[in-house]
Amino acid sequence: MGGFFGLASHEDCVFDLFYGTDYHSHLGTRRAGMAVYDKENGFDRAIHNIENSHFRPKFDRDIQKMKGNIGIGCISDFEPQPLIVRSHHGTYSITTVGKINNLPELEKLLFKNNHAHFLEMSGGEINPTELTAALINQKETITDGIRYAQEMIKGSMTILIMTEKGIYAARDLLGRTPVEIGKKEGAYCVCFESFSFLNLGYSPEHELGPGEIDFITADGYEIKAAALDKMKICTFLWIYYGFPASSYEGLNVEKIRYNCGAALARRDKVRGITPNMVAGVPDSGVAHAIGYSNESGIPYGRPFVKYTPTWPRSFMPTHQSKRNLIAKMKLIPVQDLIMDKSLLLIDDSIVRGTQLRETTEYLFNNGAAEVHIRPACPPLIFGCKYLNFSRSNSEMELITRRVIEKLEGSADPSPEILEKYADPESSEYEAMLEDIRGQLSFTSLHYHRLDDMIEAVGLKPCDLCTYCWNGKE
Repeated sequence: MGGFFGLASHEDCVFDLFYGTDYHSHLGTRRAGMAVYDKENGFDRAIHNIENSHFRPKFDRDIQKMKGNIGIGCISDFEPQPLIVRSHHGTYSITTVGKINNLPELEKLLFKNNHAHFLEMSGGEINPTELTAALINQKETITDGIRYAQEMIKGSMTILIMTEKGIYAARDLLGRTPVEIGKKEGAYCVCFESFSFLNLGYSPEHELGPGEIDFITADGYEIKAAALDKMKICTFLWIYYGFPASSYEGLNVEKIRYNCGAALARRDKVRGITPNMVAGVPDSGVAHAIGYSNESGIPYGRPFVKYTPTWPRSFMPTHQSKRNLIAKMKLIPVQDLIMDKSLLLIDDSIVRGTQLRETTEYLFNNGAAEVHIRPACPPLIFGCKYLNFSRSNSEMELITRRVIEKLEGSADPSPEILEKYADPESSEYEAMLEDIRGQLSFTSLHYHRLDDMIEAVGLKPCDLCTYCWNGKE
């Protein structure tokens, strides 16, 4: 995914930039960067690898030297950024959040039009942020260039551009990711996560609509391009990605997760399932479990706890076997809460299934009598085309698709077949769930239904992107 923070201030902005960017560390795992502009020293930038360390220690020395009253920072799950670009627009710094599905096509177009060149990243790939800048540079103004880039890109693209005068903030055309503006005396900021500016003294001022482009200075913001009518914000922001204190479209993440857990509990009440304890897989599963407990009256507990002082996030390493090892090593069992107990465990989702299978085996090996699993979202059947939810090599890494291939005898089922497996009322769906349950050794398995999840969020279905669950764009 990735996140960003930017601000324009009448005073030096480096302190706010450092901590505002750090508050987005849960959104990316590989690269981080900050860029500032100072009237005397011009543009300055620092980029570091954060795969094996956190943001703050990596940039501690940089902030002692950086100086400026305008700055942007980012946490990235893939490419090094922000970049500094020289063009007919002048010098500017750019950072992006999104996904480009037609990068080779755009690369050829740019080569044909003006013989552009790109620096290769490690692995030989082109930096998507650099390509976005090249598209922006095709037009006479930055605003027109941003809109041109967003229209040409298949996928999604949210953009921050820092110039000598201020910051352009552009939410992607369908609003799949959020952009929030905050203010305090003498400064305005812009960010992905709305909570990121609260402890820095800012208050919420404005949330950009889909496709909206604003220009932000220390004295305020100006709407350069009005919001568009259609929205498809990523529902996973509330289920998994978003930080609990954040709100998108006025809806708080923690509260939505309580709503989801309550909906799961109401379904289980009909099924007659009454475990001894409800638990959430740390961290995003916890709020869902609290919502389940509050609705059902079944006690909430922590049959295992996460040892966070030295173990990094489980999804940080790029190699799957390392992720699995860390996921196992950092969960410590509390045997008095496990032995002979019927446990109901809520996780935000099941992707490959590896980690949750090992967690379940862990509980059984420590004496659990039953382990019921309730993912807080529907089965993931389609790989995300719009954001980097997962950098899987293929959809066949999804456990659902492997099971569907097994049941259908085909690795390339038709859209009509996949639609049946996404329907919680179908026999195909039930067969898929039973196969997954058996493979992963769960006592029972029931996913959150799509209709229940949409109701828990509270937005109109047409405003939510649910592609990864039902394949509908």
